[in-house]
Amino acid sequence: MAATEAFAPAKLNLTLHVTGQRADGYHLLDSLVVFADVGDRLTLTPGPAMRIDLSGPFATGVPTDARNLVWRAAEAAAWCGHIALEKNLPHGAGIGGGSSDAAAVLRAIAGRGAGADVALSLGADVPVCLSGAPQRMQGVGERLSPVPDVPALDLVLVNPGAHVATPDVFRAMDRRDNPAMDVCGAWPDRGAFLRWLLDQRNDLQEPACGIAPAIRDALAALKDAELSRMSGSGATCFGIYPDEVAAKTAAQEIAARHPGWWVVATRTSASPKVS
Repeated sequence: MAATEAFAPAKLNLTLHVTGQRADGYHLLDSLVVFADVGDRLTLTPGPAMRIDLSGPFATGVPTDARNLVWRAAEAAAWCGHIALEKNLPHGAGIGGGSSDAAAVLRAIAGRGAGADVALSLGADVPVCLSGAPQRMQGVGERLSPVPDVPALDLVLVNPGAHVATPDVFRAMDRRDNPAMDVCGAWPDRGAFLRWLLDQRNDLQEPACGIAPAIRDALAALKDAELSRMSGSGATCFGIYPDEVAAKTAAQEIAARHPGWWVVATRTSASPKVS
């Protein structure tokens, strides 16, 4: 049977404001999310039984049964067969690895119109990963709004190898009712976008640094960037650079100084042009 290939890009929270907490314990978020050109790759081949085979630099430790979100996504879409998953993104790293993988499965099977309820049932980040374009994500991940005029960005992603559990980071927060993002969208140019971005936050960055001080080291390594920040609940950090050459040069220098870290230069997708 014909195989279908899918790409699961890294998800980056350029901002992540924690604005409240529901009675059921779920936190309310306000985040600007974009997607990079680095990610995991999947090949789906229909068949009589579910099977996941792993490859790639971060395959170790990834489950190959129903604990894996790609398995659950396939079952939710009433699909069965063989999934070859190439893990190029570190897992538990704040860049949506498992969620993006699950969204890629849903896109491959049902397209971007896959049910929002199905996507949300798999995890808070799956709906935004299903969109694949810059979005403002609010609530617990279910409220998505396309954001116009987000420019493409040349970034360096750095993960120092630290692992932080998301529940631990939320528990370490001193305050959960922080201000929402400023009004976003319709920036006239890249400079205006960066000035806006500098005024926003990741409210999980300081709690995560308290749990894993290596995150501060990653941010320090990105000191020459126009802006550096942690993505999601960590431990991956990003630095924004003026252009592709500057990003690649910075990535090479950081990787040489820290050979045990995951360091990659990448570019994010811009908002779709409105005709």
